Formats: sequence, structure tokens, C-alpha cells
Amino acid sequence: MRNHHKYLLLLSLFFGVVVSCGKEEPEIALSKPAVQSPINPNGDSELALLMRAMFDEARKIKTQIENGEPVTVELNHEEILQAHATEPEKAASPEFKAYANLYLQSLVDLQSASTPQLAGIFENLVDNCMACHQAMCPGPMVKIKKLRQ
Repeated sequence: MRNHHKYLLLLSLFFGVVVSCGKEEPEIALSKPAVQSPINPNGDSELALLMRAMFDEARKIKTQIENGEPVTVELNHEEILQAHATEPEKAASPEFKAYANLYLQSLVDLQSASTPQLAGIFENLVDNCMACHQAMCPGPMVKIKKLRQ
């Protein structure tokens, strides 16, 4: 009988160790840092960062137009012509420069437009973004389309 008690005691201790080990595992798993993937798999170039800021400003401008407020431009959009790109050869091309200049002209037109013209000129600005991205870098087109909604 006495051996039976020792066997039960050892079995209880073993079971206790197994159960306690199982309880600690989730805590260890929760303490591991999560790995985050980058927004751009090629890295974040100056041009990519600038274009994200341009998108944010375009959303702000769209809201200003919808609310009948004056359009304000705070970002230096002309940096689009000098900012370092993920693929520098594309940004140096005459095609990119032509699209960039069309965009910049749309921005000038937007700033000098009368209130009834603002919505149409803003649509033209978004169209210029879409045309450039369709030709040069289609990835952001899904995001740019949100400016039309």
C-alpha cells in the first residue's frame, strides 16, 4: 500500500509539473515582439514619403472643398521633381517629369480657382495622379481612387 501512495504522489507531482509548464507557455508567447512588414517592400524613398503626404493633403483639400472652405496647400509639392525615388531612373525620365508638371499645374489651378470650379479642378488633379501611376507605378492606384469617393 505504501508504494501505492508513493506512486500517486509521484504521479501528482509529474502532473503538476506538466500542467504548470503548459500555463507558462502562453505568457512566453505573448511576450515575443510582433514582426511588422514594411509598407513598401522596396523601402521608403523620399518620393514615396512625399507622395503619402501629398495623398493626405489631397484628402484634406477634398474635405475643404466639400465643406465650402478655402483650399489651403501646406506641403511643397514641387519637391516631386527632386525627391529621391525608389527607382531613380523612372523619376528622371521625361515621362515622369511631364506627369509631375501636369500635377503641379493642377495644383496651381486649384489654388486660383473660384469656388464653383474647385470640384472639377480637384478631379483633374486626381486624374493626373492616376494617369502618372498607371504609366509609372500602378500600386498606389487603389489608394488614389479613394480620393474620388
